[in-house]
Amino acid sequence: MSGSTLILIAVAGIFTLLFLVMRTKLHAFVSLLLVSLLVGKFGEDKAQWALGITGFIVAVPVFFDVGFIILVPIIYGLAKKTGRSLLYYGIPLLAGLAVTHSFIPPTPGPIAVANLIGAELGWVILFGILAGIPSMILAGPIFGKYIAKKIHVNIPDYMEFEEVDTSKELPSFKMILSLISIPLVLILANTLSAVLLEEGNVIRTFFTFMGHPFVALTIATLLTFIFLGTRRGYTRDEVQEIATKALEPAGIIILVTGAGGVFKQVLIDSGVGDVLGEMMAGSPLPAIVLAFLIATVVRVAQGSATVSMVTAAGLITPLLELQNITGAALGLIVIAIASGATVLSHVNDSGFWLVNRYFGLDVKDTLKSWTVMETIIGLTGFAVVFLISLFII
Repeated sequence: MSGSTLILIAVAGIFTLLFLVMRTKLHAFVSLLLVSLLVGKFGEDKAQWALGITGFIVAVPVFFDVGFIILVPIIYGLAKKTGRSLLYYGIPLLAGLAVTHSFIPPTPGPIAVANLIGAELGWVILFGILAGIPSMILAGPIFGKYIAKKIHVNIPDYMEFEEVDTSKELPSFKMILSLISIPLVLILANTLSAVLLEEGNVIRTFFTFMGHPFVALTIATLLTFIFLGTRRGYTRDEVQEIATKALEPAGIIILVTGAGGVFKQVLIDSGVGDVLGEMMAGSPLPAIVLAFLIATVVRVAQGSATVSMVTAAGLITPLLELQNITGAALGLIVIAIASGATVLSHVNDSGFWLVNRYFGLDVKDTLKSWTVMETIIGLTGFAVVFLISLFII
């Protein structure tokens, strides 16, 4: 199957998922309504799958922790109504959120790695989806059903939540679908035009510009300010205040990403990068395996998935240059790094404690549930891209 055909399939998959999940009026940050609708479409017996798909989609426009905090009241409500363990519903949601957060741009980790190693985001999105779907299924509904039988968790006494006011009219389905899809479609169109059209072609030049991540995301952001801001009655000052507030959690991501770039350049300028590259080049292991292992080691040592990604990207870059790995293969490397940076989350990871507190787990049970779920995601994602690499790299 050709690269262009795979990309077209990815575009169709994104639209299909968005259409099936976001069926009625919705704002991305009012995700409670989305889950309520899905449960009423799928029924309580299929709520695990609905939650997994919801997490997979919701994590596109919002950060992992934000999506989880917004959606966790639905988990409480389902567990209270059915008497099941919180993990029965919580693990599928967490898996969906974690997969997209780690594998699929425009989330910060894969974007940072793609920028550092020079991978095209179109390929990263494509391979992220291909690796992410089976990862979500295995780590979410399947593992969630298993672990819920082993660990029964009730709603913690200290967790109270308020009902969301849904009386205000929400944006239309078409509006939200369009705004979320704009950057993804433009980035994929950029990659597709590079495959189908010759360099210098006017259409290719146009999509090269429009599909650049900075341009695509800027366009989506400006349109969001207009259609979800001023067109809905917000003043310019209110839109500016909302935008400023939204930038706060991104600050540390920008700092970490910048530090990753500095680290990479230090390796290059000092010559250490060349030495590491030559040492790695002598290893019998393929570059994609080394990328996964490096990210895994850093992940276990310091906890942060994003730091693990940018560190592994900096270390693997000299090898990629020596072996002249380019194009779609770099997209596979990005997902391999993301997979390694996902496995074995433990007590030095903030996500570990977020789940620990919201589900009222002790450390042992958090390791058995959250840590195993993250490891399944990472191993499955790596297995998928490794198999694809046998035909590409």
